[in-house]
Amino acid sequence: MNSVNVFLIDTNKLFREGMKRLFDGSPFAVVGEAGSVREGIGSAAAAPALVLVDPVSGNEEEVEAMRALRAEHPGLRMVVLTSDLCTRRLSGALGAGADGYLMKDIACESLMQSLKLVMMGEKVFPTHLAELLVSGRTEEIGAEVPARRKGLSQREVQILRCLLNGNSNKMIANHLNITEATVKVHLKSLLRKINASNRTQAAIWAMNNGIGDQAEAIGAEATVN
Repeated sequence: MNSVNVFLIDTNKLFREGMKRLFDGSPFAVVGEAGSVREGIGSAAAAPALVLVDPVSGNEEEVEAMRALRAEHPGLRMVVLTSDLCTRRLSGALGAGADGYLMKDIACESLMQSLKLVMMGEKVFPTHLAELLVSGRTEEIGAEVPARRKGLSQREVQILRCLLNGNSNKMIANHLNITEATVKVHLKSLLRKINASNRTQAAIWAMNNGIGDQAEAIGAEATVN
């Protein structure tokens, strides 16, 4: 993977310093930072390929600022990296054209894999948040989510369903209209998240967690991805 210029937007300077150290030796190179989205509009002069942003309030002003940032840098990818499971922030992120919504308690390797997927053109959002938002059941956002399901993307759920059908990587790629390389990245990520060693274990986990029982036509599943 080629080097990716990253711009960090977070009110916590210590967190920004930690992210810079985390990216040391990785394909991601931090080229700038700001304490707010509005500040980032004027200071993201290094033409970043990726922006990591934590919109503190997720209000309309911040959403507009995120849109303005994308307008100033049309080719960039934007990922929300935040500490709260919040339907307002997710809705705002989707409205601003964000390519991902990740939690700050994500494992380092999972973060790297998710960002690589974003740079490959994928969109990464928490499965349960996206489904509840699409279905309008936002009152359930505060409900407890099984820990092992937390963090699975919509695409990873789709791949788990394919594994239940015994599909090969090539078949999965053709079914989801993505490359085999992307399938492999997703597989590596989801195996780590559910603590499975192979495809068979992943399929068993999917059955035990009701993946195969979910409706195949969740309204905007394809569009969320």
